[in-house]
Amino acid sequence: MARITIEEIPLGDRRLREFVAVPWRIHRGDSYWTPPLTADLLGSRLLGLIGLLTPAHPYHRTAEVTHFLARDGARAVGRVSAAVNHRYNAYHRTNLGFFGFYESVRDYAVTEGLLDSARAWLAKRGVDAMRGPGGYSNATHESHQAVLVHGFDTPPTVELTHNPPYYGELLERYGLGKIKDYHAYWIQPKEGRAPRLERIVEAARSRRGIETRPLDMGRLRDEVERLVLVYNEAWADNWGFLPITEPEAEALARSLKAIADPDLVRFAYVGGELAAMIGAIPDPNVVLRPRWNRVIDLDLLRALRLLAQRRRIRTARLMFFGIRPPYRRLGVDAVLFHEVLTIAWGKGYRAGEASMLLEDNDLILRACEAMGGRLYKTWRVYEMPIS
Repeated sequence: MARITIEEIPLGDRRLREFVAVPWRIHRGDSYWTPPLTADLLGSRLLGLIGLLTPAHPYHRTAEVTHFLARDGARAVGRVSAAVNHRYNAYHRTNLGFFGFYESVRDYAVTEGLLDSARAWLAKRGVDAMRGPGGYSNATHESHQAVLVHGFDTPPTVELTHNPPYYGELLERYGLGKIKDYHAYWIQPKEGRAPRLERIVEAARSRRGIETRPLDMGRLRDEVERLVLVYNEAWADNWGFLPITEPEAEALARSLKAIADPDLVRFAYVGGELAAMIGAIPDPNVVLRPRWNRVIDLDLLRALRLLAQRRRIRTARLMFFGIRPPYRRLGVDAVLFHEVLTIAWGKGYRAGEASMLLEDNDLILRACEAMGGRLYKTWRVYEMPIS
């Protein structure tokens, strides 16, 4: 431990640029690892992004955060954040602290120093347990959740985590224990039709008066309000759920605006009432993977590459799906799945991922298997008491 030093970096500090750069060093040469744009974390007026690690982001209205950087001499060798999400604790009636943005070289002393620092900071704020890793915390709508523990031989899709196998080993050596797993299924249909599903869809439409429509990018603010309404009702009973606020939803919408295919984001209505939504996003990671060139990997050039090639992406991630409680078991799910499959196939998409599915959500897991999906990735969230 004598050679490892840990420094704290508060929100708003210029050293956060070095904090953001750490994984570029640790994962250098990994052909699967794909980072977000730096602007997603530090913001950019040019790209219209606020940045999660900036005081202006709505996350910080109800949370306390800090960051820790590990050095071996002058070299940055790891990082972690610590956070108390007061809104999460109030909603769940818990007293949790979170660690996030975890990255480390394969050296237990680095992980130990980082987690000791995060744990001590959280202890001063009186929390009972430490959970993570996540972004800042582990609310279900936050990106880059958990540590990958299965599926290291394929790249991640948008907003998902990729890391070396030793990350889980280091966290468990520290004393953290599993609290929940998330799964991902890879779905690669052989055709754009699902005859069995078509019969269900036809019956549901005729009996229930189900109507659907795509996302209207010209009324994005109103559409975001509808997304928030469905999400907050449909996901309310899920583990780790936290109602998403409109400012958070708007920040998410801005980050996805450049890549979203409106035809793949659909609303369903029953008797004229908003009942459900589904959203698949063309996977920008196909284009954004590092070229390991300091100039080519600049945010602006990565963003321009994405804009130029986004319509040639042929894989997607099913990011959200929800049905408001009064409209469940009416066949709305079959209608939306069928529409997205048919439309996506017609536009040239040939494979997709359904991901961050709770390990105990048997209904959704069985649905993925019924569509020919195969379990190909698992992420893990850990927890330990502070004392």
